[in-house]
Parts: sequence; structure tokens; C-alpha cells
Amino acid sequence: MLPRHVYVHVPFCARRCTYCDFAIAVRRVVPVDEYLAALGRELELRWGSEAREQVGGGPWTLDTLYFGGGTPSRLGAEGIARAIDLVRRHAELAPGAEITIEANPEDISAEEARGLGAAGVNRVSLGVQSFDDPTLAWMHRVHDAARAERAVEELRGAGIENLSLDLIFALPGESGTRSWERDVELALALEPAHVSLYGLTIEERTPLGRARARGAVTEAEEERYESDFLHAHAAMTAAGLEHYEVSNFGRPGLRSRHNSAYWRLVPYAGLGPGAHELRVSAGEQRRRWNDSAYAGWVRTLAAGRDPVAGEESLDATNRVAEEVYLGMRTREGLVLRDGEIEHVAPWVEAGWGDLVRGPGGESILRPTPAGWLRLDALAADLTAFRSR
Repeated sequence: MLPRHVYVHVPFCARRCTYCDFAIAVRRVVPVDEYLAALGRELELRWGSEAREQVGGGPWTLDTLYFGGGTPSRLGAEGIARAIDLVRRHAELAPGAEITIEANPEDISAEEARGLGAAGVNRVSLGVQSFDDPTLAWMHRVHDAARAERAVEELRGAGIENLSLDLIFALPGESGTRSWERDVELALALEPAHVSLYGLTIEERTPLGRARARGAVTEAEEERYESDFLHAHAAMTAAGLEHYEVSNFGRPGLRSRHNSAYWRLVPYAGLGPGAHELRVSAGEQRRRWNDSAYAGWVRTLAAGRDPVAGEESLDATNRVAEEVYLGMRTREGLVLRDGEIEHVAPWVEAGWGDLVRGPGGESILRPTPAGWLRLDALAADLTAFRSR
């Protein structure tokens, strides 16, 4: 089955943020030509006409194309346009296809915004994170709050209205003067089409992880995490955004179509260092992932080899776990099987979920925001019950 969704990982960043544990490549000068040459080779190896014959053949049509990172906007509008053209050599973009790039505010000028629009980009996920300048400096972000607001104006001036803002909550007390309530208020004042929230998790191999190890930073307590999350839910839904997935809010009709494909467990292609993809063939689901090191990815492709670093077949147990977890992380909820209504009844009583009837009379569990705060534990419990 040919995927209708493509993710392209662009690893470049101007600097590593204090909390970042992603597959990135810090470069003062971005090697745009080298990156695009490697991307072109990977597209030909994975999705050229001969490769497509192995998964059904025929024309390849895409509903979504997503450039994530890293910081894709570091390629510049011209680099993004060239990357889109590489994809178009192998696939047709469906009418109204969603083309998203992740961008940092400091990369967006009026000229760059116009270039992105001319290239076909119609959705931008902007890494704002906070509107508090001392907190942004503590994170090692390059931009300030004023630059974020100007980036929104410049993108809209170029006709790109489908804007998503990224915000981080549950920061340590050592992070600065930031008020989460004020950040939410300022984000909503920009009237975004979409907002994505990320609770800060301190990973060991990050600058924050090292700071925690020496006692310089203390991770936010669970009560703070919960209060920040529930405040955002209340404020954003009151402003007309739908809380449609544990971390995502969108105005009606403006959900992230690309990310929604992940949550439905449909096939998607992944290109670039560290990218993952899901292939479906003859009922078998296989997940593959690339070498995460940029230099290794480039070398492997220059030698004419596929940069895949590993793959796994989703067995029955894995498929149950993914079905439960993905179903419970969206507002659509999870269709329950026989005997499961009684199992989840205490969750409903505790206010962690709602039981509703589907269009075919099926019972559906829809987690509440309080339930989403316990998502990992609830999904693991129901997976174990379903796998008996």
C-alpha cells in the first residue's frame, strides 16, 4: 500500500536547546546542497518507480507532506521549495494537500514567508515555546517574544493562515520569570489556527539533564504539570479551539491532518536522518527507522545504500498496545470490546473518561483531560486486560 503521507526530517539547528534530545545537527552554515542531494537519493531508493512496484506500483498521490526537525526553516524558503520539488518528481500532491513546515521565529522574514507560500507551503508550525524573554534565553532559544509575534504577522501577510504555535509547559522554577497563564493568554491573542503543547520532560543526555544531575535544576512537580495542562485546556477550549488530541488544539476543520494519520495507524513514509515510517503490506505492519546521525545518513546514501538502521514487524501484542494507546490519545476515543465497559467503569466514575455510543451503537471510551494526564498508565492497564 503506497502511503499518502510523507514526513521529511531536516536535522539542522542553530544551537541545541537545553531540553532537546532529538536527532539534530548543529550547523552555523547549513549544507543545503549536500542535504538535498542525499534526500533525492533516498527518494529514488525508497520511492522511485522500481521501488514503488514492490508495494503496489501505480501513481503515488500524497495528502500530506510534513517537514519536521530539527528546524526545517533553516533550509530557507528556496531550500524548502527544492525539497518539495524532489518529492514531486515521484509523487503527485492531491488537490488541497496539507504541506507543513516546522519553523523558528528568527528564520521568518517577510521575504522568506512569501517564498514559503510560493513553494506551496500552506501550514506552518511555529516554535514559540514561551513569550517570556528570560525564559527563552534560559532554553537557549534564539528568538525573543517580539520576534515570534512578527513571524506570525509576516506569515499571515504572505497568505499562510494555517498557523500552529508550539508552547512548553511545566518548566522548572529555575527557568526564569515565565507565567504560564500569561503565555497562554498571549498565544490566544494571536488567534492561531492550532496550538501544540508539550510538557517538559528532562532527558538525561541533554544540558538540562546534566544540570539536574548536579542539582542545579529540579523537574516540575506532578501537581504543577497537571495544573498547567488543565489551565491550558480550559482557556483554549473557551477560546473556541477543540482539544482533539492529548497535546493538540485546533479550530474546527484545522486539525493537523498529517499527525492525525499517525494516530490512525495508516501507512506513512519517513525520509531524512532519524525518520521513522510505517509500511503496510498484505496485512503486515512494519516500522522502519533511519540512521539518526546526519553524517552517517549522507555517507550511506552517497554509497547508494538504504540508510535504514532498523525495522520491526508489529505482532499481535504490539498492535493491541498501539490500538489502545492511539485510540485513547484522541478525542474520537477507543471502541471498547465485550467485558471492557465494566473494566473502565471506575475510570468513568473518577472523571477520567466518558462512555458514549458510536454511530453503530458501539461503546466508546473518550478520555477527559484528567484522563489524558494518566494516559500511559490507563493505556497500559487496558492493553494488559485486552491481551489476556
